[in-house]
Amino acid sequence: MRLHHLDITAFGPFGGSQQVDFDELSAAGLFLLHGPTGAGKTSVLDAVCYALYGSVPGARHSSQGLTLRSDHAAPTTRTEVRLELTVAGRRLEVTRQPPWERPKKRGTGTTLDKAQSWLREYDPVAGSWKDLSRSHQEIGEEITQLLGMSREQFCQVVLLPQGDFARFLRADAEARGKLLGRLFDTHRFAEVEKRLAERRRTTEAEVRAGDTELLADAHRMQQAAGDATPPPELAPGDPGLAEAVLAWAAVARSTARERLTIAHCARAAADSARAATERTLDDVRELARQQRRFAEAKERARLLQERADSHRQAQTRMERGRKAETVAPALDLRDAAEAEHHRAATDETRARALLPQAYAEAGAAGLAAAARKAAEELGGLESARRAEQRLAGLVAERADLDRQERADEDVLHEAESWLSGWDTARAALQSRIESAQEAATRAEQLGVQRDPARGRLDAARLRDQLAGDTDEAHQRALASRERAVDARAHWLDLKEQRLRGIAAELAVKLADGEPCAVCGATEHPRPARKVAGHVGREAEEQALAAHQRAEEESAEDERRLGVVREALAAASAEAGDTATGQLAQQMVELEERHAEARRGALGLHSAQEELRRAEHERELRLAAGQEAAVRGASRVARRDTLDREKASLEAELAEARGTADSVAARAAQLERQAALLTEAADTARAADDSAQRLKDADARLADAAFRAGFDTPQAAAAALLDDAEHRDLQRRLDAWQSEEAAVRAVLAEADTAAAAQQPPADLHTAERAAEAAGRRLQDTVSAWDAAARRCTELDRLSARAAVSVRRLAPLREEYDRVARMAGLAAGTSADNERKMRLEAYVLAARLEQVAAAATVRLRRMSSGRYTLVHSADRAGRGRSGLGLHVVDAWTGRERDTATLSGGETFFASLALALGLADVVTDEAGGVRLDTLFIDEGFGSLDDQTLDEVLDVLDALRERDRSVGIVSHVADLRRRIHAQLEIVKGRSGSVVRQRGAG
Repeated sequence: MRLHHLDITAFGPFGGSQQVDFDELSAAGLFLLHGPTGAGKTSVLDAVCYALYGSVPGARHSSQGLTLRSDHAAPTTRTEVRLELTVAGRRLEVTRQPPWERPKKRGTGTTLDKAQSWLREYDPVAGSWKDLSRSHQEIGEEITQLLGMSREQFCQVVLLPQGDFARFLRADAEARGKLLGRLFDTHRFAEVEKRLAERRRTTEAEVRAGDTELLADAHRMQQAAGDATPPPELAPGDPGLAEAVLAWAAVARSTARERLTIAHCARAAADSARAATERTLDDVRELARQQRRFAEAKERARLLQERADSHRQAQTRMERGRKAETVAPALDLRDAAEAEHHRAATDETRARALLPQAYAEAGAAGLAAAARKAAEELGGLESARRAEQRLAGLVAERADLDRQERADEDVLHEAESWLSGWDTARAALQSRIESAQEAATRAEQLGVQRDPARGRLDAARLRDQLAGDTDEAHQRALASRERAVDARAHWLDLKEQRLRGIAAELAVKLADGEPCAVCGATEHPRPARKVAGHVGREAEEQALAAHQRAEEESAEDERRLGVVREALAAASAEAGDTATGQLAQQMVELEERHAEARRGALGLHSAQEELRRAEHERELRLAAGQEAAVRGASRVARRDTLDREKASLEAELAEARGTADSVAARAAQLERQAALLTEAADTARAADDSAQRLKDADARLADAAFRAGFDTPQAAAAALLDDAEHRDLQRRLDAWQSEEAAVRAVLAEADTAAAAQQPPADLHTAERAAEAAGRRLQDTVSAWDAAARRCTELDRLSARAAVSVRRLAPLREEYDRVARMAGLAAGTSADNERKMRLEAYVLAARLEQVAAAATVRLRRMSSGRYTLVHSADRAGRGRSGLGLHVVDAWTGRERDTATLSGGETFFASLALALGLADVVTDEAGGVRLDTLFIDEGFGSLDDQTLDEVLDVLDALRERDRSVGIVSHVADLRRRIHAQLEIVKGRSGSVVRQRGAG
């Protein structure tokens, strides 16, 4: 993998867009990434990791997302990272944009844009880029597959963190195992351990469950067998449990079968005895039934004899009812004729009561003739009725003409009155319109003057405010400048004091036999000592930081003073020399005149509308007067015509009315008289007809009653039976006949008569004997059924136990095999002599490879003194396999890596990191890593060791490999010419790049 180009926008400390050309930096093979603390050196590496994996390394991984955005970026600038690299022979470009909370395009507030990603590949044939994907997941899977490493492995192999490996050197076996497990992805071996342990627990639980179930079946067999011998007292998992349970079950089954045979014999004997008692009981019951039947028949015969008179009376009543039924039609016909005659007579009386007294004695024919005469007279009044209707229309039309004439006179009078004041009203409205137009013109002119006047007033107020702010800012700038001068002087004093006492700091690092960094001597007879008031490096750096902060504060106050002065000048130029109070008074007067002019102009539209309505009203009134005059002329001719026609019709109607008020009243009288006479004639004819029909019905009724054998029609009516009486009599007669026949049949039975001659049957004694025999049989059947169920249950449970034993046999074998494997993998088995877990065994092999690869570089860095070796010794009571020791060639002794000094720890951890990178790279499939980064740790090295370390790193350039060093060490800036400097400022950090030339 080789990095080519990196573009960073609004990311971390970088407020704007920054570019890093890795091709130029990698040309020298070794390049330096430096800058002050907090400038953003690590953010460059974060940007590389974020472009590849969509997240940043280490602890910063949990705080990514919106926090990746730079606080120095403009609100409209979106955070973006673009990386161009070559991996596996393919040139790719990855672009990522984290979630962005941007200002809304409309309105206020912000809105959240989702994260976006792009992956492109350069096509050398076409000479252009082609899009591959815009999916976060697809891009992540593609990059991980091409690099062959996860994000954690990439951060440990490409971005070498020295602090982590220094801790790795001093860590215990558990912490070291966690790091190696994360890098080499050995969780699959841990999963094997876990699966074996789970399988052991599962098979053990299955075996224990099978034994528990087998014992439960044994206890069920004991319950089924009753008082049999209890099963063997063994626990689940005990050897011989299955054989003991099966043997005990065989004995229980044999005992149960013997009891079943005994119960069967007892049941057969009880069944025979019960059959005999049942036959005896049936004979006694039959005798008792026949005796009871004969006694009941004798009692029923006595009761029939007592009711014989009542039966004969019912027969007689039924016979007369049947005869009366032949007279019933004549009776119904006579009742209907009588009712009809009564209704007709009532109607005739009511109709005659409505006629005049002159028609009281007239018959039906006379009433009909009078009705015809009234109808003929009514027909002669039809033409007179039409003439009367026409006269009413003429009167209404004449009245309407009078109303129209009065209305036209009112219209003419109102029009003349309104038009008399038209000229005066028009002149007044015209005067109002002209006044309002003049006021609108003044308001427009004053409105143009308002904005400049308001602007001058605001500028004057700002001018007054800024005058005070300028004085305050000037005083603040002077004070901050004095503080900056004092801080610089304090820092220079401390620096001078430290330089005077630097020998004491160098003497602290001197050791017997080690060369002095100044003179090179290996003997140090009188090393310098720190005196009271000694100034150390930390105090100097704090003073320098305070000086830098004071300088920044002074520069910021100067900038603010300049801004305030510029604003004051601009406000004074706009406001002029006029006082703010005078400008405010002028503004108030201008606003009052403008408001007054606007109020005067408000009546313009209403005056114009009122004049337009008045002119329209004048036109309407002139037109109405002309129309009223035309209508008056036409009404005179029409009135004369109506008067002549009215006189002719009144003369014609005087004769037709007679004594009535009108022709319509006379016609109504004749219509009512004809209707009453017609109704009276009809009712008289109906009454005569109904009287004749009633007479005929009386004659037919008397004849029918005589033929049926009754003396009078009333006697026949009294003998009639209604439906309820007929059904009751018939039911009583039928019941008597049925009861009489049944009694005769029972008394005629020979068996019944013979049973009545025998002694009374003893049914109670026979029933008690049968019940006792039934109870004895039920007891024997229950005993037999219980014995059969016991045998069946024992057979079922025995077969189930046998199946359980056969099923448990392979489970026991599997449990023994899995338990041995799980103990061996977990390091708890006696066969595992070193008590080493499977994952620890694999990691130990990887650690041996890492130690061997690290030793190659460590020996060179330490001039052949140190060698890293893997140790399989146990640490205390813990497990072995992940120990790491260093062999000192000067002493020939092997010791723990935690005993190394600070500088030794650095190059040992660097060698370990490089060795681990090689092993992880091989583990990932041999992916070539052409670009590496080493983060910090060089400040603890002396010059000689630094040269050796740089030689080792320079050797990494073989086969076109480049290494980036992240460090604060000033000496590295002289040794490494290709540099990437991060410069921080108040508006964000910027990148300065310098190639090897």
